[in-house]
Amino acid sequence: MQRIDYPRVGETLWRDTLPNGLKLSVVPKPGFTRAVAAFTTNYGGADRRFRCGGEMIDTPAGVAHFLEHKMFDMPDGDNALSALAANGAQPNAYTSSGVTSYHFESTENFYENLRALLRFVSTPYFTDESVAKEQGIIGQEIRMCEDSPDYVIFDELMRCLYAHHPIRDSVAGTVESIAAITPETLYRCHKIFYNPGNMALSVVGDVDPERVRDIALELLSAEAGEVPERDYGAPEAETPVARRYERSMAVSAPQMLAGAKLTPGLAGGALLRQKLVAGVALRYLCGQSAPLFSRLYADGLLNADFFTDLDFAAGTATLLFGGETRDPERVLREILDAAEREARQGLDEGRLRRVQRSGYGARVRALSSFYDLCGSLFAGDFGGYNALDAFAMSETITAEEVRAFLAAHLTADKVAMSVITPPSVGRDDPGAPSVGRDDPGAPSVGRDAHIAPSVGRDAHIAPPKEATT
Repeated sequence: MQRIDYPRVGETLWRDTLPNGLKLSVVPKPGFTRAVAAFTTNYGGADRRFRCGGEMIDTPAGVAHFLEHKMFDMPDGDNALSALAANGAQPNAYTSSGVTSYHFESTENFYENLRALLRFVSTPYFTDESVAKEQGIIGQEIRMCEDSPDYVIFDELMRCLYAHHPIRDSVAGTVESIAAITPETLYRCHKIFYNPGNMALSVVGDVDPERVRDIALELLSAEAGEVPERDYGAPEAETPVARRYERSMAVSAPQMLAGAKLTPGLAGGALLRQKLVAGVALRYLCGQSAPLFSRLYADGLLNADFFTDLDFAAGTATLLFGGETRDPERVLREILDAAEREARQGLDEGRLRRVQRSGYGARVRALSSFYDLCGSLFAGDFGGYNALDAFAMSETITAEEVRAFLAAHLTADKVAMSVITPPSVGRDDPGAPSVGRDDPGAPSVGRDAHIAPSVGRDAHIAPPKEATT
């Protein structure tokens, strides 16, 4: 295994790519009683069309999420979730547009739990009866999320931004699409996407990296399977499909979520740098220490729930900002005006350095969240970069890079906004979109059916966030 030391932050990373293609990352934490492991496949809700074995394969929407639900069933009748919990672990899983991750935290029996994790994720078992039962369960989940403002506001923004990329659709699929899922569908997709060459194992805790490696070699297939070629359709235009969506729902105050597409498809150091530059630009412009935020807060237009974030999934890159406000249009206008002004006049070097130091400190603090760190590690493994390289790279970001980012992406023609208003504020038809949505009747569940994203959706679990950006 390769050992990489980071003396400035007191961390050591052990990395390896096993003969079967599995990407392994371990950060030892000597003296800690708890440890976290995440076994993640580079397969999410947007991976519906792909080429494998010379064949182009189309699958119904929702297969990745359906697989996540069913993987805990074992051929001997046991449930892996219950077995891990009985052995002192706290297990769970989530599906996003780009990945499906199975993970646990434990303070005892770590290596036994790691064996159980690798074994059940690698052991598909589906029957007609169990699939039919799950279709009913997931169907209820889909209908519940259709009434969730947090899901709807995010999904509708994606539909405004993207014309055809499957990221605009629900991770969980629709009631109609999951009805087409069969055991054969699940077995096929498991074989294609759950092969070690398409997966990553991330571990953080007081563990022996070599022992983790040995267990992975012992339990996982020795063969490196073919990594499928995803087909997300033709490249998307730089501009949104629609500028605005509005809907009335049961909220106490108007909610806004705005965003813009970034250059997709970057990998390696270029991808890590894009994430870092975008994060610095958003915090500089409208983070909670920015003068713009302070002014809008003082005017009663924003509160402490306002956030900025980045979403990188399934070959897409999206910047996001939003929160509760009584005047979404003015907030968006103020942010775009400030971006134009900063891009034209140039950045305040002193404030930029303070923002960078603040971001560096946040990354250091995130190292104490083992779930966050695991998430950063497998995001880097799939993206072709080393997540902990963010510390050194972040110090090399220049004012010109940040200025160019604002000029290129935060302009009126690039940004779309989704708004949810209380019934008394909204339109007469609460389901009517304000601008050209092509399928307003489609159900919306949200990209991450078991994930609590930055826009604040209800969820089963808050997943590892990428601590490097």
